[in-house]
Amino acid sequence: MRRLPNGRAVENSRSDCQRRGTRYRLSCVAGLAVALLFVIYVPNLAGREKNAVQYGMGLIANVPFSDEEVSRIVQEIVRNGIIRGSKEYSKDEFISGAKPAVSTRAFPAWTEGGKVFYKVRQNALDPQNFKNTSDTGTVAVRYVVQAQDDKHTVVRIDALFVDDFRHAVHPSNGSVESAEYKDLHDRLDSLAMMKAETAEIQKGNQVSSSKKPEVAFNDEPTAPVGQPAPSATVVSPPAAAPPQTIEETAPVSLEQRVHDLKQQVERIVKAPGAALKAAPFHSSRTLQALPSGTEVLIVISTPYWYGVETHEGQHGWMLRDELEMLP
Repeated sequence: MRRLPNGRAVENSRSDCQRRGTRYRLSCVAGLAVALLFVIYVPNLAGREKNAVQYGMGLIANVPFSDEEVSRIVQEIVRNGIIRGSKEYSKDEFISGAKPAVSTRAFPAWTEGGKVFYKVRQNALDPQNFKNTSDTGTVAVRYVVQAQDDKHTVVRIDALFVDDFRHAVHPSNGSVESAEYKDLHDRLDSLAMMKAETAEIQKGNQVSSSKKPEVAFNDEPTAPVGQPAPSATVVSPPAAAPPQTIEETAPVSLEQRVHDLKQQVERIVKAPGAALKAAPFHSSRTLQALPSGTEVLIVISTPYWYGVETHEGQHGWMLRDELEMLP
């Protein structure tokens, strides 16, 4: 090809195509189409590769709580019977019916230290967010809690689905692990808020007690100025009442004491029931719906909210107006 200005070179190429016949023109057009397709398709491949779903990565987080606190919250989550981040039917919010387990064949034995917790849901029907699922099987979630120091703990969460037909293992795309960790994070936030409120109240009580005036007691009688002090007189102590036996007094006083203590620290949910919240806000997430008559233990008290603990060990917040004292 001769070196000519670009305009003439293009015209020469077109004229060459025209001179060489229909077959050559078709090959020119096909070559141009392939080039255009390559230019369009390569960025799409890059975009698809960038946004590709990664399965089986799990989730690892470092939280500023002791391993005892984290383990207690994880046990609550394992016992709640819910696997978040997946569902069997489109109308569902999560998979229910999960049970705590000491071990499961879905995961190999854990040998890297720490405390391990499992919750397992059997006979799950084609759960979402697991790779290539099309059958019934077992969904298993594993929590590993490892102490880093006195105030920091590493938490690892993994989720798998094992189908009943081929016993193939299908890893999660991360949705289950992320949703389970969000539940853990919300509960830890609630615990931190309770601890902060408790510390604030204790600090306020200490300040109040330090400001109370000290009263000095003087056993010696005083006389007006210029007058002699009166002479001391001996007063005979009153006759002591006959002592009562322990059998007569102890059962009654002990019962009364227990009743008084329960009225101070326990409450009952009013009708028609109330929501146990993750934080002391109306807009916060509902952890559980408590039916009327449910007894809860008061952990922390604020002007409008109670931080409570249920008999199952779950922590949360409830409005004061939704609770009443024991009868």
